[in-house]
Amino acid sequence: MRIAVGFDHAGVPFQDVVADAVRAEGHEPVDVGTKDDYPDTALDVARAVHGGDCERGIVVCGSGAGVAVAASKLPGIRAAVGHDTYTAAQCVQHDDCNVLALGARVVGPMLAAACVRAFVQATFSGEERHVRRLGKITTMEREGFGN
Repeated sequence: MRIAVGFDHAGVPFQDVVADAVRAEGHEPVDVGTKDDYPDTALDVARAVHGGDCERGIVVCGSGAGVAVAASKLPGIRAAVGHDTYTAAQCVQHDDCNVLALGARVVGPMLAAACVRAFVQATFSGEERHVRRLGKITTMEREGFGN
């Protein structure tokens, strides 16, 4: 699996940690570059995923929150902050998330690597209840608040 990785100025210290963890699981990190502003980082990773060049993405800023919010604004992108291995895996298994967000000022490098490994190892369960819920999210994305 090809995994887009991107970092803002605060996420730079995790560049090698993330890439090494992706490689350790037998996948290819695709570095989309480093930008000063986290929305630009999120956009670059989301483009790679949405465009089909990469199956998933990992974005790193200071808290993880900014890149998650920015990436999730884009069609077809489901980003989640995963500062623990349960969430990093569960967001794929239940929510079919395709972008993991991490905060380099929140977690240490060993935990970040463990979260990356959990994220790339996980697969969507396809269970009916999760498919149904994702359908609702897709409708929200398409229709907004509705009437």
